[in-house]
Amino acid sequence: MPSHVMELPRQIVVGEKNIDDIGSFLQGLANPRKISLVSGDQVKKITYKKVSKSLKKSKIRNAWRRSTSNDVKSAEKTLVEIKNDNSDLIVGIGGGRSVDIAKMIAFKLKKPFVSVPTSASHDGIASPFVSLRGDKPYSIVATAPLGVFVDIEILKKAPHRLLASGCGDLMAKVTAVRDWELARDKVGEYFGTYAANLASMSAKIVIDNSKNFKKKPDVRMIVEALISSGVAACIAGSSRPCSGAEHLFSHAVDYLQPGVGLHGEKCGIGAILIAKLQGQDWKKIIQMLKNVGAPTKAREIGLSPQILAKALAIAQSLRPERYTILSEVKMTEEKAITLAKSTGVL
Repeated sequence: MPSHVMELPRQIVVGEKNIDDIGSFLQGLANPRKISLVSGDQVKKITYKKVSKSLKKSKIRNAWRRSTSNDVKSAEKTLVEIKNDNSDLIVGIGGGRSVDIAKMIAFKLKKPFVSVPTSASHDGIASPFVSLRGDKPYSIVATAPLGVFVDIEILKKAPHRLLASGCGDLMAKVTAVRDWELARDKVGEYFGTYAANLASMSAKIVIDNSKNFKKKPDVRMIVEALISSGVAACIAGSSRPCSGAEHLFSHAVDYLQPGVGLHGEKCGIGAILIAKLQGQDWKKIIQMLKNVGAPTKAREIGLSPQILAKALAIAQSLRPERYTILSEVKMTEEKAITLAKSTGVL
């Protein structure tokens, strides 16, 4: 068996009202003299005062850089700015966009990267993979974060839609692991049992407890599930345990109609469709998504039947080398409509 690299975060901190400690966390982790922080305007507004005070206390100079979009062109502009900062460490502080941009820039500049999520919207929090929009949208390998720092109190204040989106991304693990098993059985692809079980467990724990989320979602449980699924990808040395045909569907929607729905929302809807194709219990995915208030119907995210059908039909062509259930089921737009109607997605 060919070897693969397991690149894991050195330290992960999950606390409550602990953002004031970020300076000492970074100091203990890498002792940087200067850092560059990548964030959106709203996140900077919420965190700037406390983060800057903590960094000053730890004698860490800093430069804040703005993330405006998760497309390749915007990321390259931010990369030029950060290169001129001459920082020792790059921090992504915010949602999926800021974390992904910082991760990619750190990888290209060969600098260590720290993830500071302010919402539990996707599993990129602790994974080495990045989703940026370009000519061909799908996850690409970058580098695992050196550290992950989470303040649950900040995550609790994020819009509920972002938390629900994170749960959609967790449901993708149900179908991604089954696709990975298919690739093992049909084309002899390497299959990591430990990584697969860790990703599956991340989804199962949230599914089993989701009935309690109707009144009050357990933010810590959800963010820890997202972190552990990200770590599963680190152990696997690929995005296999976390990303299958449902992610290809999400990327295809991005390609056809950028801006429709959040990443996790599209993955959750994709997981419903793909789970039925795989012969899995797709109804439990719908129930979990409903429990947390995530969309289960295309119209809830503004996704038209036409775009859904075309996205499902072209999904596998975005990454033909990745064996999934869509490698076996030759999907047409007509079949996609029938499938979506049978699951209530349409």
